[in-house]
Amino acid sequence: MTKIGLISDTHSYLDDAVFKHFEKCDEIWHAGDFGSIEVADKLAAFKPFKGVYGNIDGGDIRKTYPENLRFKCENVDVWITHIGGYPDRYSPLVKPEIYTNPPQLFICGHSHILKVIYDKKINCLHINPGAAGKQGWQKVRTLIRFAINVDKIQDLQIIELGGK
Repeated sequence: MTKIGLISDTHSYLDDAVFKHFEKCDEIWHAGDFGSIEVADKLAAFKPFKGVYGNIDGGDIRKTYPENLRFKCENVDVWITHIGGYPDRYSPLVKPEIYTNPPQLFICGHSHILKVIYDKKINCLHINPGAAGKQGWQKVRTLIRFAINVDKIQDLQIIELGGK
């Protein structure tokens, strides 16, 4: 079993509570808009780390992290991108591939809206962890924790960090 801490849209702000909430996680995944390379560096120094760049991220982050990241975690095909859209409204950047070669788990950020939706059309769990940073219009900063156990995604928990 692999325990994952999922975060997005930090916009250069990393709440100390993130480290407490992700303490028992095996890996941390960031779905873009780090805001600064220091955010990525702190998370990567804490736990094994994967991330993608977002639309606000500069060249230093774009040189280190890709726009799209597709990999296997245990037996689950995972795709992380920053601007991905939602079921029935996927971004034109991902739409051709998501319908022809869907992952089992699709993660994106960008909207600052926490959503967990199962897309029945392509048998894919879509997760957007919302925004953990203080910039944006969200009222509550959020994270997600979950586990991947062989080929199952389980024990999903939504964590509220408080207001901006």
